[in-house]
Amino acid sequence: MKITRRGLLHGGSLLTAAAVAARIARPERTLAAEGHDREPLLDLYSPLRARLEIASVELLRNQSQWLVRVRSRDGAEGIAAGSERFDYLYPVFLQRVAPFFVGKDARDIETLIDAVYVHQSNYKLAGVPFWVCAGCLEAAVFDMLGKAADKPVAQLLGGAKRKSIAVYLSSLRRDTTSEEEVRWMGRRLEETGARAVKLKIGGRMSRNADAAAGRTDRLVPLARHTFGDAVAIYVDANGSYDAPKAIEIGRMLAEHRVAFFEEPCPWEDFEATKQVADALGLPIAGGEQDTSWEKIRWMVRQRAVDIIQPDVMYCGGFVRALRIARLAAAYRMDITPHAPQSGLQWATLAQFAAAVPNIGPFQEYNAAARPPGWMSPSLSIKNGEVEVPAGPGLGITIDPAELARFRPFSGE
Repeated sequence: MKITRRGLLHGGSLLTAAAVAARIARPERTLAAEGHDREPLLDLYSPLRARLEIASVELLRNQSQWLVRVRSRDGAEGIAAGSERFDYLYPVFLQRVAPFFVGKDARDIETLIDAVYVHQSNYKLAGVPFWVCAGCLEAAVFDMLGKAADKPVAQLLGGAKRKSIAVYLSSLRRDTTSEEEVRWMGRRLEETGARAVKLKIGGRMSRNADAAAGRTDRLVPLARHTFGDAVAIYVDANGSYDAPKAIEIGRMLAEHRVAFFEEPCPWEDFEATKQVADALGLPIAGGEQDTSWEKIRWMVRQRAVDIIQPDVMYCGGFVRALRIARLAAAYRMDITPHAPQSGLQWATLAQFAAAVPNIGPFQEYNAAARPPGWMSPSLSIKNGEVEVPAGPGLGITIDPAELARFRPFSGE
């Protein structure tokens, strides 16, 4: 069956229609329209008149769990989730990132996040391993800024534009059969009231091999038949295909009204991804691994993707993610961050998604996760949505008994 733009616009989702229209329009933009990546985004000085000097940065550990804690000279405190990758990245955090921020005014975070990149040639460590360390620390700084100003982070990021976030349930599994996956995801849809899902297809950077023979070809039609048209279906290939195979798979996905096709080709192969995007009406999503402003700008300008998906922590935190959102908005593109999390890690996405005008219709949430009982609010899903914490900072209160289980970690 030949897939046409007319058929997609008639039978696809609103997201699909919007992405197709945007691709056809290909609006020309100038650097001035985009906004330069160093143009100020935030005003942190009006709500915080006095200097807020960072006195200490700590990495806290409880077995496999990590927290980042910052404290100011006058007693303000901020806490954010660390990355599970700190198991092996802690030297970068402790030696290359944390010391730079001590003694600095937290209100200068927008310039500090740029300065730490060039400090002592940290740019030689460019990529997720460096920027996730900076991003987790920046989240803790914003938690402290929000608490000092008595405002949620979303207000500091430009103002809360929504009180709750509609989510899509994200499966992280390829070790299931098509039938098992659809059955399990169907139960989670019923339990949460979610209206969107994301399924794993292909084999992950697998050179066109499927996780199991025929799994993708069975999974997508079965999911659409089982869930019906009321549920948006996204798929993530994790770079499984070369361009010709991705185009073939994409035509099958379009027939079943899949709303976006994430990382069809290996994430560093921008040309192949663009080739797929140009060949299909189906929206292409990507960007979770990307931390280079110049590369992200190329992807957006050249329409190598229709939906940009930075991970707020992987890309270096709120400031850098906001710059990407502004760039995407100049090209009438949604930003739908990579965030297969729940619990405290999801609090950063909640505050970001609450503040960004061009956020996508659904945001990622780990389908298998059960929020921990030691934080309030729990950030659990109700009627397909998660309420944005309204308290100061990230808006999360951690049970003191649980927090006491975390110990300062120095790498020794």
